[in-house]
Amino acid sequence: MKDTYQYDLVSRLNFIRYGGTAEELRAANIIKEDIESFGGKAEIMNFKIPAYTAKKCSLKVVAPFEMEIETIEYGLSGSLPEGGVDLKLRYLEKGTADNFYGIDDLSDSIVLLNELSFGAYKLMCEKKAAAFMVVDGKWFHNSENSDFFQRNIGEKMLENGKVPGFFIWAKDATKLVLDHAEVIHAEMIQEEYETDSRDVVAVIEGTEKTDEALVITAHYDSIQFGTGCWDNATGSANIMYIYRHFLKNPPKRTLYFVWCGSEEQGLYGSKAFVAQHPELVEKNIKFCFNFDMCGTILGNNMIFATGNDDLKNFAEAFCREYGMVADIIHDVHSSDSIPFADKNIPGLGLSRGTRSADIHTRNDSIFPISAEQLNKDGDFAIAFITRVANSARMPVPTGMGDSMREKIDKYCQRDRKSLKDEAEEKAKAEAEKEKK
Repeated sequence: MKDTYQYDLVSRLNFIRYGGTAEELRAANIIKEDIESFGGKAEIMNFKIPAYTAKKCSLKVVAPFEMEIETIEYGLSGSLPEGGVDLKLRYLEKGTADNFYGIDDLSDSIVLLNELSFGAYKLMCEKKAAAFMVVDGKWFHNSENSDFFQRNIGEKMLENGKVPGFFIWAKDATKLVLDHAEVIHAEMIQEEYETDSRDVVAVIEGTEKTDEALVITAHYDSIQFGTGCWDNATGSANIMYIYRHFLKNPPKRTLYFVWCGSEEQGLYGSKAFVAQHPELVEKNIKFCFNFDMCGTILGNNMIFATGNDDLKNFAEAFCREYGMVADIIHDVHSSDSIPFADKNIPGLGLSRGTRSADIHTRNDSIFPISAEQLNKDGDFAIAFITRVANSARMPVPTGMGDSMREKIDKYCQRDRKSLKDEAEEKAKAEAEKEKK
């Protein structure tokens, strides 16, 4: 007989749960109440996140023709002078160094990009771009059939400075380039502040090896304009299913369950947990299981192995042993396992991919998800976690090899050269200290 609990929880979380809002708190309380209904204990842990309100945001072509451009703001990207400015349009495609070659000063220009990368943003800051626009969607998308995928400028990007940014539809961007738009009037006023987001944390104490722990994570927030049933009410429901099992069947090692807030805005919840528990992360947590998008009726199983080769080999062997067919992807997982991997904690990201559902849109609904598949995903995860949590020794060591560390640094938008220089300076200072 199938267990409908996971599906029921996805149904109850079927509302917009954007990080830092009252609706995110509502979702956190639903999760906390379910934990307590099983006889467990949960804590809602607050943390601060950057937020903003867009007071003004508009774009209009003013030469050589006139055209209103539908747009929304790139969050936390700053403001333009009151009343707006007229700016020259420059289309710089992917925003590579080659695209920017020969351009020294963009202070009178608004840059149109196919996509925004860390490198492109850094170059715009260096060349003092007045503003930028990023293409969103396909040529046939508009506000009647889709939504802008609103995002915020990341923390590492902001270290380079602020350039006010806009999203525009691909159909409008196409017209700007095709009809040789030259001057655009841009207005942007953003009021920035901090607000509260929150994690929900529950702990199951181990029966023997209490000095070692596993962390089990899933984000429960959604984007601003969609209910995020697949991404990631399903992951949240899955780890609740797992929590319920281990509450009745505690393993040898301690389990930390973290429902992470504000993942969609930049992994803020998992980053906050790591920052709030430095000793636990450094000394006790040895493994991470992360769940992001599960339960689709059509699709295939995927496991992201972020760690050394031993981790990938372990995942492959366990899948064969269990009889699970899954794609093992030896790479970073763009989800809440990243802050733990950054602290050298190996992680497995369990997910189920499909072409029959969509994320980060209004169409991320409960329709492609089934209670039966959620059960299968949850039962496999319980078996896998049991294997690790009850092992005589941890099946894989902590630590990241050079190749994976490089991938993590790239994902975190770190300057590898600066990191190398810092390491060499530190080693040099320690050598000098030893001489004295």
